[in-house]
Amino acid sequence: MKQLEDLFEQYTHKQAVEDVELPSSGSNRRYFRLTAGDTTAIGAKGTSVEENIAFIKLAKHFKKAGLNVPEIYCASKDNTYYLQEDLGDETLFNSISEGRDRGHYNEIETSLIKNTISLLPKFQFEGGKGLDWNICYPQPAFDERNVWFDFNYFKYSFLKTTGMDFSEIKLYDDMQKMSYDLVKEGGNLDTFMYRDFQARNIMLKDGKPYFIDFQGGRKGPFYYDLASFVWQARANYSDELKEELIEEYRTGLKQYVHIPKEQFDKNLRLFVLFRTLQVLGAYGFRGYFEKKPHFLRSVPFAIDNLKKLIVTPFEEYPYMQEVLEKLTKMRQLQDLRNDTRLVVHIFSFAYKKGIPQDDSGNGGGYVFDCRAVENPGKFEHFRQFNGLDKEVEDFLEQEGGVTKFLGNIYDLVDSHVKKFMERKFTHMMVSFGCTGGQHRSVYCAQHLAAHVAKKFNVKVIVTHREIDVEQEL
Repeated sequence: MKQLEDLFEQYTHKQAVEDVELPSSGSNRRYFRLTAGDTTAIGAKGTSVEENIAFIKLAKHFKKAGLNVPEIYCASKDNTYYLQEDLGDETLFNSISEGRDRGHYNEIETSLIKNTISLLPKFQFEGGKGLDWNICYPQPAFDERNVWFDFNYFKYSFLKTTGMDFSEIKLYDDMQKMSYDLVKEGGNLDTFMYRDFQARNIMLKDGKPYFIDFQGGRKGPFYYDLASFVWQARANYSDELKEELIEEYRTGLKQYVHIPKEQFDKNLRLFVLFRTLQVLGAYGFRGYFEKKPHFLRSVPFAIDNLKKLIVTPFEEYPYMQEVLEKLTKMRQLQDLRNDTRLVVHIFSFAYKKGIPQDDSGNGGGYVFDCRAVENPGKFEHFRQFNGLDKEVEDFLEQEGGVTKFLGNIYDLVDSHVKKFMERKFTHMMVSFGCTGGQHRSVYCAQHLAAHVAKKFNVKVIVTHREIDVEQEL
């Protein structure tokens, strides 16, 4: 991208010889690694200028406070583009993926997790010192509006989708009281609430945790971030490890504020409930409304968290307690977990936007390059269509190369699926890339998905990333 290459040259006085787009994180920002010899930088383009400004100013403030964040090198005059320090590719999420799959973490993995949570109080308190909260985007502080945004997210995107009958008036009354309690616990402390503190947003550089994607943060209660991290739905932390992580956090917290353990535990429990409701709302929205079914596979993990949490009733919110008890007993939510079939996730993508990431945490998988197949996209007539349209299908099949190409792939993938099923594996990933991710890769991904779904008793999910389509076959 020329604008970022120009920034890179202005800052380093070197011309970038390599410009690689990094995998998308699902936000409106795009990231590129620019390289000239041993010099590298991460270039970002964000369509929300206000969000870019918030990230840049927050990062500079945190860096000055001695916190582990990427250094901001420079930005364009309009703040649409900026360059930041390259922290590498290793995230905490990827580094502990084997433990997550096993269901327990070894000593090295546990040490990484504990080290990360031990730094959170410093980030929240030191990061909040002297910070001009008005630079936070979209607002400076956690308030009742934030609470209701997430309550409505849960109610309309998840609870109503279950078909459960409930009294909106009674639930509203309990939510009103809970909203007051949540905002009250924010107190008058000038603490930075990260808001999205989770393993994917922690980079590991030389073994040390570095923090990214904090642009949505604001002044707010520190309990929220602790709840977000320790009760990540698919983290699979044991109850014992959760307690250890909480104590690790409390040890770091003591140098900033003293809170009696009984009060701390009560407040944290409230925020765990709130965060769990917000997460269920997010899964419901992504799964049911955006038609991305792989998010629904995380629902049973969040329901498990909720089930354990309400064993001790929230007596101050009796009707909400009643609704949540019914929710955790709904068979349809348990059935999401009971489907133990192999999941074959098939992607189409554009190479210039990076190869899709494996959200299952397993890594690997086949990646097939479709660019040797005749490209309908070079003809004006086909640019209005994509690989799901009959016009593109007819073109590719008449040209003939795609048929032989897919025939070879069917044999490879079939043998892989059989082995994965025999070995009781849970996930398999196949990706098809082309220039724009619109025609050839879409056609191939869709046809492989149909082939596998017809031939095997597996769950097939096909995601056409660049045209924003996802289906379960």
